Amino acid sequence: MVIKVQDGKNSLGGNVWQRAEVDDAWCGRVSQAYNLPLYIAELLYIRGIEFTEVAQFLQPRLKDWMPDPYVLKDMQRAAERVAEAIIKQEKMAIIGDYDVDGATSTAELVRFLRTTGVEPLIHIPTREEGYGPSDVAFNEFKAADAHLVITIDCGTTAFDVLNRAAADGFEIIVLDHHEAEAILPNVYAVVNPKRLDETNTYKYLNYMSAVGVGFMFLVAVNRLLREQGFYTTHEAPELMNLLDLVALGTVCDVVPLLGLNRAYVAQGLKVMAAQQNLGLKQLMRIAKMETAPRAYHLGFTLGPRINACGRVGDAALGSRLLLTQDENEAQQLAAKFDTLNGERKDLENYVLLEAIEQVEAQPQQYPMAFVYGKNWHQGVIGIVAGKLRERYNVPAFVMSIEPDEVKGSARSVEGVDLGMLIMAARENGVITGGGGHTMAAGFSLAEEQISAFQHFVGEYILKHIGAEKVAPILNIDCVVNLAAVNIEFAEELAKLEPFGTGNPEPQVMVPNVIIARPQIIGSGHVRCFLTSPTGASVSAVAFRCADNEIGQALLNGHGDMYDVVGHIKLDEWQGRKKVQMIINDIMRKS
Repeated sequence: MVIKVQDGKNSLGGNVWQRAEVDDAWCGRVSQAYNLPLYIAELLYIRGIEFTEVAQFLQPRLKDWMPDPYVLKDMQRAAERVAEAIIKQEKMAIIGDYDVDGATSTAELVRFLRTTGVEPLIHIPTREEGYGPSDVAFNEFKAADAHLVITIDCGTTAFDVLNRAAADGFEIIVLDHHEAEAILPNVYAVVNPKRLDETNTYKYLNYMSAVGVGFMFLVAVNRLLREQGFYTTHEAPELMNLLDLVALGTVCDVVPLLGLNRAYVAQGLKVMAAQQNLGLKQLMRIAKMETAPRAYHLGFTLGPRINACGRVGDAALGSRLLLTQDENEAQQLAAKFDTLNGERKDLENYVLLEAIEQVEAQPQQYPMAFVYGKNWHQGVIGIVAGKLRERYNVPAFVMSIEPDEVKGSARSVEGVDLGMLIMAARENGVITGGGGHTMAAGFSLAEEQISAFQHFVGEYILKHIGAEKVAPILNIDCVVNLAAVNIEFAEELAKLEPFGTGNPEPQVMVPNVIIARPQIIGSGHVRCFLTSPTGASVSAVAFRCADNEIGQALLNGHGDMYDVVGHIKLDEWQGRKKVQMIINDIMRKS
């Protein structure tokens, strides 16, 4: 694929470096008012934190960010119906999803209901069954005489299935966070901050994952039960103990870690550190997590293992692990997740190589990666789409051609809203189903419609970002000399955690360094030391780079001087602290 780049000098990683602009006066005021280093104030400015929000950002608490749950439409109606069902001990059922957000949001509902004496039926659809509610699920519930059904992380656009079920006598409550259409399913309640008729003005609510929406719902139900005296005869649940699940689902669904989401994750990490959830405890053990969990571990260590069961194993295992109260079962499931994750990696590598060959074997008419294959596992196409997006910096669409239909997954770049794109494609009859967020989506279509879909999304992309895709921008947050990269600096940066979407880990540029003692470690990683003419030295590592320009420069620099950009990590091992730089890009000095 040939992609035109901006004029000017690019880094060895193919990026155009851009230093973020700041308001010096604002940063000075924040630094003085909150007794913060100036570079921390600058990072807050770059992230769009308002002056009055600084204290809440640095010490996020739920009570500062969560409004009354009733601000969301249908929340009161939904909460009152479920509280009534709990008091009457009615049979209930839950339909979730097979990803981490679906597993955690299902688990939080079930854990809460179990404390009230209700044991709900659970239906997690397989990938073959498809995303969201299905007739299969409602047939199961009807046979079990469960007529009050909660769908979570799905349902907002499942018009046909839900309307049929409602007509058949089911009372259905939808708890969701996906893009909505003007018309909603004809069900008892739809709680979704992305409803087009939603009027709440609370900042950040429409960024919640499903597990976050679910937690607000439980707060509302819990309050009603307390007001109606239910807990005079029943033990009251401790809602805060569910925040480990909320944190995990929030991070893994890649929603902005700002406002309420930030508070969810910050408090949830504390709960997770106590290892009260047996499933998570065993998953952390088998993943060899030997330090307190951070957002990074949720997104890159725990999340992929839970996702693996939905991708290449039994989709229901995720919520089962998070719900188990049996230590032996937790150990067995965690071991199975680890094995499935290894299988997922093998499948992913196979499909990725074929996808890259397909992209680069022919000129691309549009600035996108659009690939498909008949032997591609559905469970890994989303990951492959993400990697193609990273490799080419264009929207990526990856499809698996199945005997009855084509299943696809997409990942986007700034400027292309996949949720809106997929909705438009569905309305135009180009695809048979689908939905998602701004940056990620899933969809299905008939095989004979692949060309039409390619043309549709290509023209949509041209309209929104144009035909010429520039090189990716690497935004530099701050510039420091190597001598300043020390433990104190790393500890100050850590005050901005948890890092994630909306609050990315700071990209720090260290200018004028020389590479010393480079060596290849592991699977193509390069470890080295960054040194300066003044004698400063910092350990560094660049991952998966031995065969690209960055890795070759590190290995063969021979005294050349570079500017380096990356993340500064505080490594704590056996009580000893040291600083390490994770290299993301380098530029040779002319």
